[in-house]
Amino acid sequence: MSDYDFRPGGSLKIKGGASEGGVVKKKKKSKSKGDKVDAILEKASSPVPASPPGSSGETPVASGSSDDRKTAAERRFQQVQRKRLADKVKKMANTTHKDRVHEFNAKLESLSEHHDIPKVGPG
Repeated sequence: MSDYDFRPGGSLKIKGGASEGGVVKKKKKSKSKGDKVDAILEKASSPVPASPPGSSGETPVASGSSDDRKTAAERRFQQVQRKRLADKVKKMANTTHKDRVHEFNAKLESLSEHHDIPKVGPG
């Protein structure tokens, strides 16, 4: 036989794997929807800080901020968007899973038969 012995067998070796003392790190889990909803509710329901005496009714903004460059229409749009988001979050927080399932089933019943899944196969 030759100097080189190429016999198949054994598992593949991965550089830096756990077998050679490397550490395998787990991915962090993202927060659940409930935590996000709570955070949004807290942010939306937090009171606006009172302005110090002698200042105008505007909220203090750091110079060079993106709010300085926004038009009145853009500010109104963002305010309406925040209000809609807060309303949506409140509605989602008030409805239970049972209510959502009931609404979904009612919606499916109102659809025409065109949306039904056709049977495939014999019989």
